[in-house]
Amino acid sequence: MHPGPLNLVTDVPGLRVGHADDAALRSGVTVLTSDRPFVAAVHVMGGSPGTRETDLLAPDRMVQEVDAIFLAGGSAFGLDAGQGVMEGLRAAGRGFAVGPVRVPIVPGAIIFDLLNGGDKDWGDSPYPALGRKAYDAAAQDFALGTAGAGFGAMTGSLKGGLGSASCVLPSGLTVGALVVVNALGQATVGETPHFWAAPWEVGREFGGLGPAPMIAQDAPLPRKRLGEATTIAIVATNATLTKPQVHRMAVAAHDGMARALVPSHTPLDGDLVFSVATGGKPLQDPVTDPFQLGHAAATCLARAIARAVYLAQAQPLDLQPTWQSRFGFVGSGG
Repeated sequence: MHPGPLNLVTDVPGLRVGHADDAALRSGVTVLTSDRPFVAAVHVMGGSPGTRETDLLAPDRMVQEVDAIFLAGGSAFGLDAGQGVMEGLRAAGRGFAVGPVRVPIVPGAIIFDLLNGGDKDWGDSPYPALGRKAYDAAAQDFALGTAGAGFGAMTGSLKGGLGSASCVLPSGLTVGALVVVNALGQATVGETPHFWAAPWEVGREFGGLGPAPMIAQDAPLPRKRLGEATTIAIVATNATLTKPQVHRMAVAAHDGMARALVPSHTPLDGDLVFSVATGGKPLQDPVTDPFQLGHAAATCLARAIARAVYLAQAQPLDLQPTWQSRFGFVGSGG
């Protein structure tokens, strides 16, 4: 497997990603959309999720495709971002057809970033406008690190952020991941600069330091309170998959989260993975292709998590150091 041209989820043909963030608020929204509707599913493994419209993604539900998925800061307030995305889709004539009416179905998930030092003393919620702005900004290339829904993200020890990665399988199928890392756990090993995801790194995309020397892991203590931590992600492929197959890809992708964040899937995190299949490239082997798609989704997600932390940028009044400022390394990030 090798990365796509951009090493971003938008290496999956047709996908676009847009950000909107507010430095004073220290929060933002990220939207993934496509030129046409796509099959989607979700799998939740954290104990404190915050979601919108996820019930419709179950394999037995009537709606088979959606037009966009959003990730947002703001805790439950951030779910309002879906309204702004709906408005953008409605203006574009997109949505689930019910007779002459089209109703945009916009699943999404949020992280808790209300105690990150930003100005949260708003009147009307800022998230609908951020959602619309993120949808309107959707493009093939987009920023990583301190951007969009990851703008105000933190982890157990270092500043979090937004990451992405991609890979191309020998079959020609493309897989990508998009993630907001706001975890209770750590992306790095102990007090070292080494990433848990190092065995899956491609080139120097998060520093090229390799795995850390093996160290004994004590029983961890939570560094955040109930509801303050979440890692939310989207994995995507250009394969033609059914809804149950897409759901299975989301399940497999959680392995990548566990490889890159220690601990993960705790009762205090809202960890979840959306999965997307844009279609256009039928499976050549009904056994091998789904098998490899799950592995690739997990691998891409692990890499994307490390890139989110590695590429986070320092901002005034940060409550945590960035990886770069703490360890003093400057890698390619490519």
